[in-house]
Amino acid sequence: MLHTTQLYQHVPETRWPIVYSPRYNITFMGLEKLHPFDAGKWGKVINFLKEEKLLSDSMLVEAREASEEDLLVVHTRRYLNELKGNGHERDFMGDKRVYIMDVYNRHIYPGDRFAKQAIRRKVELEWGTEDDEYLDKVERNIEKSLQEHLPDVVVYNAGTDILEGDRLGGLSISPVGIVKRDELVFRMVRGRQVPILMVTSGGYQKRTARIIADSILNLFGLGLIGPESPSVSAQNSDTPLLPPAVP
Repeated sequence: MLHTTQLYQHVPETRWPIVYSPRYNITFMGLEKLHPFDAGKWGKVINFLKEEKLLSDSMLVEAREASEEDLLVVHTRRYLNELKGNGHERDFMGDKRVYIMDVYNRHIYPGDRFAKQAIRRKVELEWGTEDDEYLDKVERNIEKSLQEHLPDVVVYNAGTDILEGDRLGGLSISPVGIVKRDELVFRMVRGRQVPILMVTSGGYQKRTARIIADSILNLFGLGLIGPESPSVSAQNSDTPLLPPAVP
């Protein structure tokens, strides 16, 4: 049966593959200002990047939400119901095509022992882990992961809940450490000519938006993201450059 959907859209070549919607920003009669989580983080990231003249509205791809009917074209209802505990880990349990590497505070995550079995490379950290140890472990384990499983595409969950002072993350990574982490991941993945999609994920402090924007600006300045142009470094000029999605 044919399925009518509004999900897909033509994306002009003038736009970057940066996906954003104002609907990502949660508001409720101003009460969101009292919550420790910055519910407008994603809009602030976009505004920072506009202020730095990196982006304009005409360069963004606005997200469209998939309806249940859209999802049922390619998934069973049982599968969609199962998306409700640790989604991606339970979803791909036993699927050898998918390789999950996860770096986390072992005292608080994942908490789901069954889902944890799906993590092929577990990098467990202690409370208060700082930049040097964190970056060393990320680098060494990404290298090993890419040796074990060279992917067709990498989905990079670039959370900022590792930031020092985040009560949920429990780690002590500095803003500079987060920028270096993102740079490290992109260099290692792009160095193997593998496309990468970055999602900005968790992060529960008011200052995370500025850090995410600084990281994106750093990646752009290094030629690791952005449209094809003469300014892009030679080693990257023959492959499509995928800027991070900002969900």
